[in-house]
Amino acid sequence: MDGEAPQTGAGRPAPDGSVAGTEDGPASAAGSGSGTGAGTAAVSPADHGVSAPGEPPPPTDASGSLPTARHEPVGTARREGDRLRFVGAATRRIARGLDLDEIVLGLCRATVPTFSDAILVYLRDPLPVGDERPVDPFVLRLRRTDRLRLTEEDSASDLGLLTSGPVVAPDAGEPSPAAELCEVQPGGPLAEVLRGVRPVFGDSEAARAALPELLGEGRTVPSGHRAVLAPLRGRRRVIGAAVFLRGSDTPPFEQNDLLVAAQLATHTALGIDKAVLYGREAYIADELQRTMLPENLPQPTGVKLASRYLPAAETARVGGDWYDAIPLPGSRVALVVGDVMGHSMTSAAIMGQLRTTAQTLAGLDLPPQEVLHHLDEQAQRLGENRMATCLYAVYDPVAHRITIANAGHPPPVLLHLGGRAEVLRVPPGAPIGVGGVDFEAVELDAPAGATLLLYTDGLVESRLRDVWAGIELLRERLAATAQLTGPDHSPPLEALCDDVLDMLGPGDRDDDIALLAARFDGIAPSDVAYWFLEPEDAAPGRARRLARKALTRWGLEDLTDSVELLVSEVVTNAVRYATRPVTLRLLRTDVLRCEVGDDSPQLPRQRRARDTDEGGRGLFLVNRLARRWGATRLSTGKVVWFELPTPV
Repeated sequence: MDGEAPQTGAGRPAPDGSVAGTEDGPASAAGSGSGTGAGTAAVSPADHGVSAPGEPPPPTDASGSLPTARHEPVGTARREGDRLRFVGAATRRIARGLDLDEIVLGLCRATVPTFSDAILVYLRDPLPVGDERPVDPFVLRLRRTDRLRLTEEDSASDLGLLTSGPVVAPDAGEPSPAAELCEVQPGGPLAEVLRGVRPVFGDSEAARAALPELLGEGRTVPSGHRAVLAPLRGRRRVIGAAVFLRGSDTPPFEQNDLLVAAQLATHTALGIDKAVLYGREAYIADELQRTMLPENLPQPTGVKLASRYLPAAETARVGGDWYDAIPLPGSRVALVVGDVMGHSMTSAAIMGQLRTTAQTLAGLDLPPQEVLHHLDEQAQRLGENRMATCLYAVYDPVAHRITIANAGHPPPVLLHLGGRAEVLRVPPGAPIGVGGVDFEAVELDAPAGATLLLYTDGLVESRLRDVWAGIELLRERLAATAQLTGPDHSPPLEALCDDVLDMLGPGDRDDDIALLAARFDGIAPSDVAYWFLEPEDAAPGRARRLARKALTRWGLEDLTDSVELLVSEVVTNAVRYATRPVTLRLLRTDVLRCEVGDDSPQLPRQRRARDTDEGGRGLFLVNRLARRWGATRLSTGKVVWFELPTPV
């Protein structure tokens, strides 16, 4: 691990009494995973103050403790100091982990081989989160094992672990000396040890009965004080257990080692508790963010859409950036991108409310500047300092025009068919939530084949560059991408979005990013037929004749009967309530779309007509014959529309 001191004696106490790796944590080279590490350099008994065969035993103090190095007696105080330094280094290493696996790995690397020759870590399955009641039965799953590397002559039995059959452990490719799952029996010996919380020696009466239940049938542990069973207790309950093991060639555990095991178990359990809670919160935040963004973009007539969203980082998954595409009457589409200030659940919640408000306002077919004005009022109602930037644009594929209003957001970039990338000049405006500010809209050409890119400032602004430098970099990137496809072809939208995101460098992810790309295909004038009809009794008949002529011109005679019937019903309903001329428009794209507009705001509703009713069956026919239909209220009235599939 980076920043750790080199090992001395494979992680055991050095001859001068210090512990290797205690500056930032114990050394890790010998415990890099199950069956991995530098264990081939075996630790001699002398490294623990134990005399080798044929040598006189080393002196002991009044408590019977052994010195820590050969030929160099060390007092009890110094040995306890070594323990304290080891515990400090080990707990720092455990605390460095952010998620569950990193914390468990930190425990294993900190203890093997410095404190034990092998370790087994069990965790509850599933792990309870916060105040959740744990599920029954109480099951422990072997999460990880670490041990000294075994040579060809060594085996698991050299650590005192005798197995009846191989069991593959998590994160390991070698047989494990313990069962993977253990169901803790209520009132059993293992349950009693876990309830007691304190670590116990493997040869204690309680552990002798509990360890076989934990490890599985046919598995034993080293005799004497060579095993320690330590329950892992979180803030409210026991969430697992750790088994520390020492082989026959290393000294047994001492009484004070139980305190070390207790410290390691406590820090590990509390870290796991926090990691599980953080994981749940991150999951909730991520789901909140994702559900507040469009699950699927619509595909309105005359425009193709693509989008991307990237969180700032794994540690800040939730933010206030959003995008949206909202179909409008007349085959138009509203394109929205916004950014609520801050990175928190609150920012995401405000974003959700503003996005919902924008959808509602779009349904009223308000001009873009009016939409921003009402969003500004809504942000002020949500509370103080609820600020956001937003850009709202409406694209009309028939007129090939786009109307844009801006509220403090970075300007959009328009990529023309020939490869020229242009930063559109739109009034910057003030952010939403400032209050008392008028917004201004501009109307611009939207030529067929051009691509409009809307984005949040996370794409162009970072610690390494300001927003205008980033916008210029984006413009150059779009122009370079367009040159690859040639002057007569627009780059594919999905590939274009990916290429734009590829311009981000390692230090450019300071903020979350929302990206919305719109390719303008438009609707050719030859595919549009438009008329005004006076609100009189003769209007339905005239509408049928006009529709028949348009279908004949387009070669869609097969649809004549259906279109005449539906147009007659919809125009009849419009004439009944209209006071001004009724509009009739036919659009030929991949479907045939008919739109009838009048100045009455009352939307038609389909109802079941009684046998004695003379009317009320028009919308029933529309619902049965049309592929889709709907009605939208406008600021000047309403539009009723229906679509029919065109013959292949």
